[in-house]
Amino acid sequence: MARSPPLLFLVFLLSSPLCFVSVLSQSPPRGLFIDCGSASGLSTTDGLRWLPDIYIDAGLSHNLTLPNLLPVLSTLRSFPFRSDLYSPLKFCYSLPAFRGGRYLVRTTYFYGGFDNGSAPPVFDQIVDGTFWTIVNTTADYAAGMASYYEGVFLAAGTQMRVCVAANTYTTSDPFISALEMILLDDSVYNGTDFRKHAMGLIARSSFGSAGSITRYPDDRFDRYWQPFSDSTRAKSSTHNITTADFWNLPPAVVFNTAMVADQGRPLVLLWPPNSLPDAIYYIALYFADTSSPQSTRTFNVFVNNYSFYSNLTVSSSGLVVFSNQWNLSGQTMVTLTPGSPGTPLISAGEVFGLFLIGNLTITRDVIAMEQIRENIDPPPPGWSGDPCMPRDYSWVGVTCSYLRQIRVVSLNLSSMGLSGSISPYISNLTALTNVSLANNNFTGHIPNLSRLRNLEKLHLQDNQFTGTITLSFVNLTKLQELYIENNNLTGDIPPSLFRNGLDFRYSPGNNFSSAPRPPNK
Repeated sequence: MARSPPLLFLVFLLSSPLCFVSVLSQSPPRGLFIDCGSASGLSTTDGLRWLPDIYIDAGLSHNLTLPNLLPVLSTLRSFPFRSDLYSPLKFCYSLPAFRGGRYLVRTTYFYGGFDNGSAPPVFDQIVDGTFWTIVNTTADYAAGMASYYEGVFLAAGTQMRVCVAANTYTTSDPFISALEMILLDDSVYNGTDFRKHAMGLIARSSFGSAGSITRYPDDRFDRYWQPFSDSTRAKSSTHNITTADFWNLPPAVVFNTAMVADQGRPLVLLWPPNSLPDAIYYIALYFADTSSPQSTRTFNVFVNNYSFYSNLTVSSSGLVVFSNQWNLSGQTMVTLTPGSPGTPLISAGEVFGLFLIGNLTITRDVIAMEQIRENIDPPPPGWSGDPCMPRDYSWVGVTCSYLRQIRVVSLNLSSMGLSGSISPYISNLTALTNVSLANNNFTGHIPNLSRLRNLEKLHLQDNQFTGTITLSFVNLTKLQELYIENNNLTGDIPPSLFRNGLDFRYSPGNNFSSAPRPPNK
């Protein structure tokens, strides 16, 4: 979560006017619904088509055989936890996206004892270069329920990477049961600057409802509206809200129930029900007076005793009041006090936490690292998602700089049992200062590295490289260590490599055409 703002900024937020608009229609969700761990996918009774698990090449699929389990929860994908690496591993789904599109991302987890353990693991979620939240499904699993997490993110490119990642809380394998990525209309949650922030759902409630979760097809984006009811104050109707120009596009059905105050008294809700950390939140509250087509009522809205909206007039057409930045801490109390005429009521509400978007590694370095990965068999563990971000989850063996631009500055893949070849794309990593591929089984030619002008150390010893030493090494004027012994290199060694300041090791091994002789000093 983002830290709370300075006091002066907070006062401005609490005293600033809020916006309200009046309500829109629905259409099928556009996006991807992935049945994690499934080889065939499935169609569910609500009309959604769940795709097989084809957007990731890591991890293991598991089938759960528990009775009465929803089909989507009957499979999952787990990922290996490793404590022997300097960086924790992240495992990422790479999903096609529209650049600049605003997406609802929902991850679902049901442990089911897939690893014969006694409790679910606790791990992290990441989207692109942004740490999202800790996943802890322990309480839900103990109650026999699945857990879901929902956020809203901007697609920075033509792919969005949704990752799970090990952390220090448990030492068992992270997993995921289902993954959804749904494209939202441009108007939805448009009060947030998604170039700076993402939104993580805290609560989305349908007040006065005691039934099941409201979702697709009632909600065109398959958002989950959880019932929140007090039987003594719940009210329901069959009045249909005319949906038009309601920017968050809530489902009309959530306006058919409400929590209503006793006559002449305030309505007080402890909502959301969980205590919140001190941070900045997005709050949207939805109202409709459905008692009759011509009815209206006026009342005041307070959040934690601060005025959220004064003299709010609610009619049968429905409206929403919202704040895109509001400070909350601990237990939240929403209070509706009577105005004139009428009794306060509330139909629905949403609360999101706002958190800062992490920067991304520059595109050129990302493309280069992905090409390097494609040439390595097997790829190093956890090489998915952004190579450098989040900062604690850089790729194994990769060191980055975090100045004005995020760049890859070091590759250390020594003694990792790797084979394959070095992609020529390595020359695009122009910030590299150190490369060590020593003691592996790499083959093929050493590519032209003349563009790596910052390279100081190049360790390629104890592999199976072939070909000759090209003059590209000569241009690496900052090079201080060049180790190429124990390969299958041939030809002549450029005499200029025997220079002061360069520790050059070329034997034993190799098949140079003649014994190289250093130039006269």
